[in-house]
Amino acid sequence: MAHSQGWVKRYLKAFCKGFFVAVPVAVTFLDRVACVARVEGASMQPSLNPGGSQSSDVVLLNHWKVRNFEVQRGDIVSLVSPKNPEQKIIKRVIALEGDIVKTIGHKNRYVKVPRGHIWVEGDHHGHSFDSNSFGPVSLGLLHAHATHILWPPERWQKLESVLPPERLPVQSEEECLRGSP
Repeated sequence: MAHSQGWVKRYLKAFCKGFFVAVPVAVTFLDRVACVARVEGASMQPSLNPGGSQSSDVVLLNHWKVRNFEVQRGDIVSLVSPKNPEQKIIKRVIALEGDIVKTIGHKNRYVKVPRGHIWVEGDHHGHSFDSNSFGPVSLGLLHAHATHILWPPERWQKLESVLPPERLPVQSEEECLRGSP
C-alpha cells in the first residue's frame, strides 16, 4: 500500500510542477505570440466566410507581427472595436498615417489619416462597420495580424496582404480638389 501511495504522490508532484510551468507559458504564448479566432459575419466576404452564415472561418492571429505597430496596406488585422471595447473586429488596412483616402459613405468625402492611426474597411462594403462609420483607428487598438485560414480544411491558406486597386490612397491633395476617383 505504501508503495502505491508513493507512486501517486510522485505523479501528483510531477503533474503540479508541469502544470505550473505549462499554464504561464501557454498564456504568455497566446497573449504575445499567436492565437486562433473564429470570424463571424459577412463584413470580410469574400476573403473570409465566403459561405455566409453556413460556415465560419477560423484564422491564425499573429500578435508578434503587430507588436511595433508595423502594418501594411492590405493586411487583414484584428483590432479592438472603437465603439465597443469588449468586442474585437477583423478588417483590412486600407490606408496608413499620412495617407489621404477616398471614403465610402463617411461624413467627409476624403480623409487624411492622422499620425498614429490607420483606416480599416471590410471587404464587403455594404455589410461592414468600419472606418467609414467611425473614422481612423488608433494603432493602439491593434490586436493581431490575421495570417492564415485554419478552418475549414478545404479553405486552409495563407492570407495575402492585397489592397483592391479601387481602394488605393489618393496620391495628392490636388486629386481631392479635382475630385478624381
